[in-house]
Amino acid sequence: MTTQLTPAQHTILDHAHRHTEGKIEWFPDNIKGGARQKVIDGLFKRALITYDGKDWFLAAESYDALGVPRKAPVSAQVIDAVIEAATTEKPRTRDNSKQAQVIAMLKRPEGATITQICETTGWLQHTVRGTFAGAFKKKLGLQITSTKEAGGQRIYRVA
Repeated sequence: MTTQLTPAQHTILDHAHRHTEGKIEWFPDNIKGGARQKVIDGLFKRALITYDGKDWFLAAESYDALGVPRKAPVSAQVIDAVIEAATTEKPRTRDNSKQAQVIAMLKRPEGATITQICETTGWLQHTVRGTFAGAFKKKLGLQITSTKEAGGQRIYRVA
C-alpha cells in the first residue's frame, strides 16, 4: 500500500530527498507561517518525518511514499570510528593565540604572575584563573604549579 501525499507534501519530501540529505529545510513560497507548521504536523502524524531535537528529517516511510530507494544507514563501525577519533584526538592550539602566549609564559623558567598574564592578554584575573582550571588543566592536561615567596606575588608555571 502506497501512502498518498498531497502535492505540497510530495514537493517538500522530494526536495529534502534530492537536495538536503533528507533534512526538511525548504518549503514552497506559498506555504508560510502556520501553514508550514500544519504541513510538518501532518507529516509527523503520518510518521513520514522524524525530529532529532533540532531539525526535521525524512523517515523511512517517506522514501517509500516517494517511491525512491532509502538512503543507506551509517554503519555502527563508522559511528564507532568517529567516536573513537573524537575522544582520542588532542585539542589543538594555534601558535598565535592568547592561549599559546600564556602557555609560553608559564613554560619560562621564571614562570608568570596573574598580573603579567593579564597585561599580555588583556584578560581579567578571573579569566586567567578560569583558563588555568578549564582549558589548561582539564582540556589540555597541563599541570600548573604555583609558588609564592614572602611578600611577593604568586608565580605560576607548567610543571
